[in-house]
Amino acid sequence: MQADGKTDLIVVGAGIVGLACALVAVEQGLRVQVVDRDNFCTGASIRNFGFVTVTGQGRGASWRRAMRSREVWAHIAPQAGIAVEHTGLYVVAQRAEAAAVLRELLRTEEGAALSWLSLDKLRKQAPHLAHAYVQGAVYSPHELRVEARFAIEKLRLWLASRGVRFHMGQAVQQVETGRVRLADRSLQAERVVVCPGPDLRSLFPAAFAPYETRLCQLQMLRIRPPAGYHLGSAVMSDLSLVRYRGFSELPGAARLEDRLRVELPRTLQHGIHLIVVQSADGSLVVGDSHQYGAAMPPFVPAEAEELILAEMQRVLCLGHYHIEERWTGIYPSGKQDALIETVLPDVQVLSVISGTGMSTAFALAEECLKGERIAT
Repeated sequence: MQADGKTDLIVVGAGIVGLACALVAVEQGLRVQVVDRDNFCTGASIRNFGFVTVTGQGRGASWRRAMRSREVWAHIAPQAGIAVEHTGLYVVAQRAEAAAVLRELLRTEEGAALSWLSLDKLRKQAPHLAHAYVQGAVYSPHELRVEARFAIEKLRLWLASRGVRFHMGQAVQQVETGRVRLADRSLQAERVVVCPGPDLRSLFPAAFAPYETRLCQLQMLRIRPPAGYHLGSAVMSDLSLVRYRGFSELPGAARLEDRLRVELPRTLQHGIHLIVVQSADGSLVVGDSHQYGAAMPPFVPAEAEELILAEMQRVLCLGHYHIEERWTGIYPSGKQDALIETVLPDVQVLSVISGTGMSTAFALAEECLKGERIAT
């Protein structure tokens, strides 16, 4: 078997987590190789909103990771030719219980830079969201949005221009200390980081067992709104407040969830919460639902899509729209946000197990390559 020259780091996986590791290593002056079984990214890293979410991340370490990753995205995007489609986030409260949760958030450290917009203020700042039944909204300046399906490949090509060597379309047969074996060659490095995405079985499956990791499948859509419709910033609704830990762990969230279980039981059963972002062509990316299991069937229920669209209409009240695309995504989901496990000497597994890779991967890669343990 042919052996290539030794480098400092091999990263297995060219999704956002693997690319984040490559970026951090290059910034440290290391020689880096990245291996991926596909010729281009096809997984969760391109099937998401492209939404770097800060507000709503778990308090403490998770929130700080999102802030750091947002800072990295803002720094590298113009260098890599990645357009930031829009910034900011409106969390629109349709119910009094939701408004109470958002006001609690404003009193936390993570809410310090956020602002509460009464309905009158919302009419001035974002009139397309200021419907009569709305209680108000929180505006966050932190978030930014990129077009994930293009951004990941642009990031990969930019890293290649900085000296990262990519082996795309190459399935990894085995990982050992100092060596990654492919079908026709072996790669050598001082250190290996495995970033397997939703593949929990091929390499080091035991690393995921302590975190009760399973798969999560989501449904998303691309919507064409009326001509000239301008969203301005990302949008979330009441449903997000019982899903994202930064909201759901606040005292008032339980009361909101009780009301939602009465009013929208099927919506909660499908794990639906609303995020809407806008692309450069004016289309809206809308989602999403969540189904969990050890393996995911290829069939997705029409009811979940109908309920996502119903929540979108409650918040946006679009005069008309049509669906341009539908897709599903799968990511690993466990009992904490991420894991860094040493599985062999100088071999780590790094996985985001909370669906927040776009929002936290850069900070997690820094922790991994510095040899730090996951803070919770």
